[in-house]
Amino acid sequence: MLQAISDNPMLMILVIFVINIIYVTFLTMRTIMTLKGYRFVAAAFSILETFVYVIGLGLVLDNLDRPQNIVAYALGFGVGILVGTKIEEQLALGYTVVSVTTAKKTIDLPNDLRNLGYGVTHGHQYGRDGQRTVMQILTPRKYERKLIETIKELDDRAFIISHEPKSIHGGFWTKGLSRRKMSNYQPENVEEVLEEVYDAQNQGDDHSAEQKTEKKEI
Repeated sequence: MLQAISDNPMLMILVIFVINIIYVTFLTMRTIMTLKGYRFVAAAFSILETFVYVIGLGLVLDNLDRPQNIVAYALGFGVGILVGTKIEEQLALGYTVVSVTTAKKTIDLPNDLRNLGYGVTHGHQYGRDGQRTVMQILTPRKYERKLIETIKELDDRAFIISHEPKSIHGGFWTKGLSRRKMSNYQPENVEEVLEEVYDAQNQGDDHSAEQKTEKKEI
């Protein structure tokens, strides 16, 4: 079989391209998992990476005597990095912390975001033009872009910075997150969703007040 591949130039180009994509995809995933602290997952990818290297890449490296094979090798390497990165983006492992500074006083942005399922810690600081509300918002990476679009819908002048924490310890952020709430709305409809949430809360408060009144009368 190996001889048949070596004797067919077009098949050799295809094999070099595909094997290098697989190899570099595993290499990229292993590197990303190592940086994120997923040691056992990284070890598993390193086993697959080595397997492809020993079985397939030896054949590839022994047949780089033609320019087209070198081009296929280079293209496969680049595509492998893109594929590995794309897979990691789809998995969206871990959390992202989004820091937001807003001067808008007409809305309660921290509470709005909590009602949408995000973990929020906020306080007040002062800038050149006066008091600002500063928030640190925790979100799964899967919903990072959605969170940023939501903030822009509620305050298009908010200052936003995001970063990925290497480790999280203590607090109640991760326990307070509600993935169901995060997934059940679209940023362009966020104001309508919040109106429904607050209406439901007001109805609940009214019902609780009625029950307390009835108990007092009894």
